This record gives sequence, C-alpha cells and structure tokens, in this order.
Amino acid sequence: MSILNFVDQDQLDELNEDPRIAFMELVNLAQRSLHDQTKFLDEDERSDWIKIEDLRLSFMNVVLASAKRFEVEPFVSMEVPHRKQFDMRDYDQFKFDLDHYVTQLVLDNSLRSKADTVAILPKTKDTIRGYINGLRECIEKGNMDQKKRDALLHRLDALEAELEKRRVSMVAVARIAYHLWAVPGSMWASYDVANKLLSSMMHNVAEAKEQESTQKQLPPSEPPKVLSPPRQPAPNLFAGASFADDSDEVPF
Repeated sequence: MSILNFVDQDQLDELNEDPRIAFMELVNLAQRSLHDQTKFLDEDERSDWIKIEDLRLSFMNVVLASAKRFEVEPFVSMEVPHRKQFDMRDYDQFKFDLDHYVTQLVLDNSLRSKADTVAILPKTKDTIRGYINGLRECIEKGNMDQKKRDALLHRLDALEAELEKRRVSMVAVARIAYHLWAVPGSMWASYDVANKLLSSMMHNVAEAKEQESTQKQLPPSEPPKVLSPPRQPAPNLFAGASFADDSDEVPF
C-alpha cells in the first residue's frame, strides 16, 4: 500500500509548510483513514484480521517514511518491522509512542503559533470584512477570465473564514494579501481602490498585533524543542566497568 491509501493528493498539497506541523497533520489524516478502513472489519474473522494487520503495518510504514522525508526525530531512526515478524504488540507499542510524540508536537505548535496569530476585536473584524466586500466587488468587476476571478474570490472566502477564528493567523492573511497584490493592475476594476483596501486591511491586522503585544508580552518565537522519548533508556549496569584488568595482582 502507498501513502495514497491513507490520504489523497489534495490533502498532501494542503499540508503546512512547516515540516513538523505537516507531519502532525499527515499523521492525523492517516489515523482517521486507518480507523475508517478497519472499523467494520471483524478481528475474529481470519480474513478480516489479515486485512487489519496489513493496514496497520502499512500505516506504520507511511508514518515512518513521512518522518524521514520531514526529518522528524526520533522517527527518522526507527525501522519498519518485517512483515513476517510483525504482530499486534509492534503496532500497539508504535501507536503508544506515536501518541506520546504527537502530543508534544501539538502542544509545541500551540505555544509557537501564538506569536504568529492575533486576537482581533469584533469591531475591527467588521471593518476588515468591509474591506473584503470591497475587494470582492473589485474582483467581480475586474477585467479577468472566470477561472482567475473564481480563484481570487475563493481566497477572499478563505480570508473571511480565518476571521471567524478566535486567533487570526497573520501568515494566512499575509499570504492571501500577497496573491491579491500579485494581480496585474490592468485586471482590477480600479487598482487604486483595490490597493487601498488591501493596505487598510493589513494595517488593521498589524495594529491589532501591536496593541496585543503592548498589553501582553508574548514569549518570542523559539526554535522547536527536541521531542523527548516516552521512556528513559535502560541504565547500563556495566557502565565504567572493565572486563580487562592490566594488573597482574591477585585481589586476595
């Protein structure tokens, strides 16, 4: 089985640009797919049990291969069990360890994302929605083909959806603004109006972030921490011991 047995190409294309977040998203999608593919299989039926084992081993294979591609430790150093040696204990332990690491990734991402997001007051959100409506009108009246128009309107829909969140991603807003600013001036019904609307929208977001930073000092964005294992390695009982003594003396 390939990765496309657990996620489709569109889902892969939508993965986050941050490797650790992308890995977390992919694991979540693959886990849901695995659950959907096995929930109606009967573990007491031999044929179903073989399918369940195959799917679980393939899930492990996809997760570890993805971790190597995204360079997410400690999964990079793990190996997929041989099919003939694979049993449920391998999967249970892998799932347990995976949950442990993904929990750290989720919490780490939540803390880091606060530096890249902003809580915008309802009144300011309404103002931004007004700018979005103005941009929508400029696009609908613009000199462009329908495919281009639909793509730009879809980005505005995504921007409106972003405003519904408790904390708005400044990266998402900036990315959408970038795509709109990249539209040639001749395509807009009025380039000056569109440019002013975009500038005003970005100013509102930046102003909200500045006010938030002034009122509450958010921690600076730091490099992601190294993931810790669910268990400490067993101590080496023979550490420091020598099995070769150069002394000729007999200890008695």
